[in-house]
Amino acid sequence: MMKSGVLASVAVCAALAMGGCASHSYVRDQVGVAEAHTTRVEGAAREALGRANAAHKLAEGKFLYQVVLSDDSVKFPRDKSALSPEGQARLAELIKRLTAENRNVYLEIQGHTDSTGGSDYNEALGRTRAEAVRRYLNEQGVALNRMSTISYGEDAPVAPNDTAEGRAQNRRVVIIVLF
Repeated sequence: MMKSGVLASVAVCAALAMGGCASHSYVRDQVGVAEAHTTRVEGAAREALGRANAAHKLAEGKFLYQVVLSDDSVKFPRDKSALSPEGQARLAELIKRLTAENRNVYLEIQGHTDSTGGSDYNEALGRTRAEAVRRYLNEQGVALNRMSTISYGEDAPVAPNDTAEGRAQNRRVVIIVLF
């Protein structure tokens, strides 16, 4: 009887030890998988940061000037993205200036809105305004690979949005000319 009890105890201990090894092994394997995934994510983040820093260094000190389409003759009407004839005339002046300077420049075209409407709507409207300017410039001979568009929507106002005059000033497109 004692002999069978000792054997049963040994069998239970062996089973527990083997089970413990299996669970330790499983945990070790899972930790290894998680560490490998973390290493890949950290590597991708380091690469993205490196690319961003390189782009920043390229752009640093390359700002030439900006053109803002927001004065009284060029403001975009509420909920509209079409260029007015006055806006087209201002862009024609920009094209003449770029041609006269004879530089290979890059244009960042920023679309802005007032705070009327939801943020998703304003983001899309700002993008549509910037794209209208980009299309017009391209039709006038500016290469598409020399331009990019970005929408700030309502997030970068230049005037308070609590008056009609302030909202009108915020409905604009800004063209950043980079060398």
